[in-house]
Amino acid sequence: MALPESGSAWPPPQWAAYYRAMSVDDAWYSGDRHRLARIYGHHHDPRERRKLWGRILNRPRPSKREARLHVPLAGDIARTSADLLFADMPTITVDNTTAQDRLAVLLDEGRVHETLLQAAEQAAAISGVFLRVTWDRDLVQRPLLTVMQADNAIPEFRFGMLRAVTFWRELEGSTQAHVWRHMERHAPGVIEHALYEGTGDNLGRRVPLTEHPETRDIAATLDASGDSVSTGIPMLTAAYLPNMLPNRLHRTAPVGRSDYAAVHDLFDSLDEVWTSWMRDIRLARARLIVPEAYLNNEGPGRGASFDDDREVYHGLKIPPTDNSGGITLAQFKIRVEEHQRTSDAIVRQAIQTAGYDGAAFGIDEPGGQMTATEVDARSARGMRTRKKKVGYARHSVADAVHAMLALDAKLFTPGLTVERPRVEFGDGVAESPQQTATTLDLLSRAGAVSTATKVKWLHPEWNDTEVEAEVRAILLETGAGTAPDPGDTYPLAA
Repeated sequence: MALPESGSAWPPPQWAAYYRAMSVDDAWYSGDRHRLARIYGHHHDPRERRKLWGRILNRPRPSKREARLHVPLAGDIARTSADLLFADMPTITVDNTTAQDRLAVLLDEGRVHETLLQAAEQAAAISGVFLRVTWDRDLVQRPLLTVMQADNAIPEFRFGMLRAVTFWRELEGSTQAHVWRHMERHAPGVIEHALYEGTGDNLGRRVPLTEHPETRDIAATLDASGDSVSTGIPMLTAAYLPNMLPNRLHRTAPVGRSDYAAVHDLFDSLDEVWTSWMRDIRLARARLIVPEAYLNNEGPGRGASFDDDREVYHGLKIPPTDNSGGITLAQFKIRVEEHQRTSDAIVRQAIQTAGYDGAAFGIDEPGGQMTATEVDARSARGMRTRKKKVGYARHSVADAVHAMLALDAKLFTPGLTVERPRVEFGDGVAESPQQTATTLDLLSRAGAVSTATKVKWLHPEWNDTEVEAEVRAILLETGAGTAPDPGDTYPLAA
């Protein structure tokens, strides 16, 4: 498949359904109430327009504030996904020492860790992202790793593997009636560029890159043979990072699945509950209802007011049997407990459906103090989800970094040995001091661990000399045995 033909419908019909789904996920991820109202208020499904954010509320005064409240749980889910996956930078290595040194420079100076965190969060929200490898000699003398959005991409898969992808963007100066679109197609060994002038629903005609200021510089970098540039490397300069597979709505396509799949109704219900809760608070504000005679006339056109600090009133005709003095206090009950229980139940169900547990979000389970085994069980769901995502991310990151090394050897570091890197993720979970102490205590009671091993377990960052010094100190203080000679060594646990 080459670049789109002039006059093609836009967005491409085969990807229109994917883009619509991503737009809904993106609205929840953004946390923008106006975007949610725009998405649901103009949704193609009438049932969606009846939800909280699809209703057109009656606003008699333009200055009246928005009564609906939005809880950004969707953003929290995406952030938590990225934290579980890339809070710690994965270990990326190659066998060649020189190549490893250069790779360390590329990863550090290119801020690849930050890029992967960004990619993982956005992938969790909109089902997946693309990692693009490119370069700009005027900017830096090394390849660049960038994140490209799935709702601005047309991928081409074969047997579930990415073989090419076209990234597109609307350029500055575009309107609904007149749209400039830049296409950038990545295929093995080549990157093609094209500029189209069309409308909101039609790609329009292909025009030279020099027709728009944003693509004019690109035209100067292309090969003399046409609208493309040769990368000089055999691999694809883009990799697809899916969030999770399969996509339940599109089972035949190897595109990712958002963490928000089947959770939109829960997001909407949570906003409904908090909107109702805040309405109770607004209605429950204490108000005084007073007779008209209690009001002070502020003059023509200025209305009247009530001074609640005034101590003496004159000439008020109050029946002698009226003990209230004509003043009534109106204050309604706030249903705090009902709203709180409902909100907590919705949040727990939403994060469970997304594949996580309350522990990942700092939510305490009811029932009091738990054992270490129960704590591990609480986090099991989130750790299983993380392991699945690691499986998808490991190959995508390796593909992208491999292309970075190959481009670097071709354009910036001649003679560099290019190898496909190994990507290894850590455990992702650090035991608490209480869990570590419990484990060591049980092993010690069973007589299955030495003092040196316990010290090494507790302080894995210590070297052998520091461990030996600590062992000597422990044996001397506890009288558990004869203090060893300084030159003695111990079989330490790996």
